[in-house]
Amino acid sequence: MSPLSAARAALRVYAAGAAVILAQLLRRCLGGFTEPVFPRQPGRVAIVTGGTQGIGLATSKRLALLGMHVIIAGNDAEKGREVVRKLKEETGNREVEFSYCNLASMRSIREFVLRFQEKKLPLHVLVNNAGVMMVPQRETEDGFEEHFGLNYLGHFLLTNLLLDTLRRSGRPGCKARVVTVSSATHYVGELALDDLQSRGGYSPHGAYAQSKLALVLFTYHLQGLLAAQGSHVTANVADPGVVDTDLYKHVFWGTRLVKKLSGWWLFKTPDEGAWTSVYAAVSPDLEGVGGRYLYNEKETRSLGLTYDLQLQQELWARSCQMTGIRDQTLDTFSE
Repeated sequence: MSPLSAARAALRVYAAGAAVILAQLLRRCLGGFTEPVFPRQPGRVAIVTGGTQGIGLATSKRLALLGMHVIIAGNDAEKGREVVRKLKEETGNREVEFSYCNLASMRSIREFVLRFQEKKLPLHVLVNNAGVMMVPQRETEDGFEEHFGLNYLGHFLLTNLLLDTLRRSGRPGCKARVVTVSSATHYVGELALDDLQSRGGYSPHGAYAQSKLALVLFTYHLQGLLAAQGSHVTANVADPGVVDTDLYKHVFWGTRLVKKLSGWWLFKTPDEGAWTSVYAAVSPDLEGVGGRYLYNEKETRSLGLTYDLQLQQELWARSCQMTGIRDQTLDTFSE
């Protein structure tokens, strides 16, 4: 990617963020954010990736308050143990636990899934939340560009490895749910199937937006597969908005300054950012409903490109090759 193209990618990402911030400011001025009321979820089990901080921590806490058995998947065991201790204390829910999972390592993801399967637990909700944002060019353990490898491929593999458990756990009138966290940057993302690793030129902004775009395409294709198979599982995308978290360490210094000085007013809190994920995970309004892009606890339209069935399938097929799993599309739509 040329310096000019990289600059354009950065401008598009910051423009998308500014538009969301303005909308959030307007909403706050017109009455603010009203916390949704969610039904209790006793006896249900959830996995939340990246659940030790930011939106993931707020999501984990809310699900625990609703009575769910919450398994936090993260790559910092010491921090994970401390978060579990605090959540148990703050929520009164003893069924909160941490399990190590480094989404930048396919080996670690497979080990996490094996440990979970050994528990013989059902799985009613999977929240694909973890991510990195605009990091310098670097690779995952498996040699993938980090945004694509961790944000997207890690969750792609994790979800596919847990699908059988999700299918067994869902039932008519109470389906299991996959919730994948994307962002408004997907609207300015570009997906280059011939260069998913950004080897033709690296832009942290372009790579981040591409990973978030890929997550939407993945979710829609997953929902299509699940529906075609008659599975009692649904898949939706959650857009948290612009949230005051620790993900901004690599962004433009001016953005960091704005966040530091006025983030409390312009940005959502982690709790507010988590509401859409929790809504997608537990709301009766979404029972049996999948393939939706959700923002501020409402369905909205994602980028037009994300509804391209052929692009969805091509990305899915390439992702299967990269992660070394069988493409269920071949079985489902050839029957």
